[in-house]
Amino acid sequence: MSGNPIGPDVSAGAAAEVSASADPADLLGAWLPENDDPVRPLMTLSTVSASGYPDARTVLLSEFDDSGFYFHTDSRSRKVADVTANPRVALTLIWPGRQLVVQGDATRAPQEERSWAYEHRSRYLQVLAWLNTPEFAALPLERRLAEWAEFSHAHPHPAPPVTWDGFVVRPVRLTFWEGNPETASRRTEFQRTPSGWSTAILAG
Repeated sequence: MSGNPIGPDVSAGAAAEVSASADPADLLGAWLPENDDPVRPLMTLSTVSASGYPDARTVLLSEFDDSGFYFHTDSRSRKVADVTANPRVALTLIWPGRQLVVQGDATRAPQEERSWAYEHRSRYLQVLAWLNTPEFAALPLERRLAEWAEFSHAHPHPAPPVTWDGFVVRPVRLTFWEGNPETASRRTEFQRTPSGWSTAILAG
């Protein structure tokens, strides 16, 4: 990951206000970077654990398309256990003056997409996918530095590990929040229906 992970400054006044008649697909195209942009947005993935407590963590938005929003992680992670048990999740992306909240259902991404996402990860994140384990984390710093350097040198072009996993979140609700220092903030919310999207303007 390089550059500013929260994206450009889109603080209030930098862009026109969202219209209730807007197409949510067009809005997503305007708010999110192109999929080939190496600077990927950070987003909070919220799940519900088997205990019934909510959990949240930060992941990268790998890409988005008509199917939904993609993220990738280790198949042994707690987030994967949560999503597998309860695929209903929320994603939150924040920029200065803007916020996007996605509510949807997560399903496993196709193998080809997971391979594409790994190939487009930064060198650091490719190595991290191999070494980000509890055993590695428990090592002293000097050992971690040495083993990281050794692995990186031995694998200049690593393939995805078998634990590399990915999901796509198909949205059922999209909420675009906009702030404005000169008036009240507001939300434009799109709810998926059998015939498309319904729209509501809500207080911020």
